[in-house]
Amino acid sequence: MTLVQVVVALLLAFTGMVVLAPIYISLLQRLGFGKQIRSEGPAAHFGKAGTPTMGGMLIVGVVLFLAMALRIEDVDTLTPMLALVGVGVLGAIDDFVNVRWSTGMRGRWKLAWQTIVALLAGFYIQRHFDLTGINVPGLGEIVIGPLLFILFVAFVIVGASNAVNLTDGLDGLVGGVLIFSFVAYLLIAIYDMPGRGPQPNLAVFCALVIGALMGFLWFNVHPAQIFMGDSGALSLGATLAVVATITTQLPLLAVIGVVFVAVIMSVVLQVLNYRLRGRRLFRMAPLHHHFELMGWAEEKITLRFWIVAALAGLLGVSVFLAGVSGL
Repeated sequence: MTLVQVVVALLLAFTGMVVLAPIYISLLQRLGFGKQIRSEGPAAHFGKAGTPTMGGMLIVGVVLFLAMALRIEDVDTLTPMLALVGVGVLGAIDDFVNVRWSTGMRGRWKLAWQTIVALLAGFYIQRHFDLTGINVPGLGEIVIGPLLFILFVAFVIVGASNAVNLTDGLDGLVGGVLIFSFVAYLLIAIYDMPGRGPQPNLAVFCALVIGALMGFLWFNVHPAQIFMGDSGALSLGATLAVVATITTQLPLLAVIGVVFVAVIMSVVLQVLNYRLRGRRLFRMAPLHHHFELMGWAEEKITLRFWIVAALAGLLGVSVFLAGVSGL
């Protein structure tokens, strides 16, 4: 029955996005919510100026409406839903400020907001699931205690949120990569894991996110008619980390979300190399812009990143199955 619910949820979310997106895009255009392109970015992106942004709010709205309509709210889904809303509001404010005044919120304020939401999520998960350790592939559960667990979870949520946001730099890129990541955790949630059991409502929630992202990609693939914006990238990154935590497979996020890890590490290494050696390691960071300046077409970069994300998701699920079966 869960499989039927998953498929229905995915189709409902996809249909909702495809039907509502044209109306939403038209509304954003009338309100003047066009993307501001950074002057230091690749020159090929200047033609994208004025494309409606804040598409993430439609994704958040569709997912939450259908989650409530399908009545899947329980301890497994409440935290990811709150993370989706809590960080989504932050991203929407940042998108609005960026459009109206051509500059986003101060980084310190965004980080403070993200940290508060992440700590609350970590605290709620730890209390309701009584988790005090993390499952490391090949090593099993490593007990670190309630406080360190909360801090570790909060750190990963904030990191994932910003990593996904940094990946949102090319048409269709982050949406496709997120789909493969959520598919992997949907499969993990369905699995009847010893000591945890299946998590059908969490699987349905993942299906709603996947369907909404597929519907969003219908309008976001090159040339994009709408951008996700911080309202979607920040919130979906945080939500992905929360889902990974609730499935007790948080460390696997480094495998399943390897594209996000590579993107955020390219920024970190770029900054460190410039400060220590006075020169850049990449032609431009994040990583996808480096490939752009190497001459790769935008569509080629997007599709190749999707391929890597699909393989990473497959590898992550395989590692999970090998771990639970004792292989």
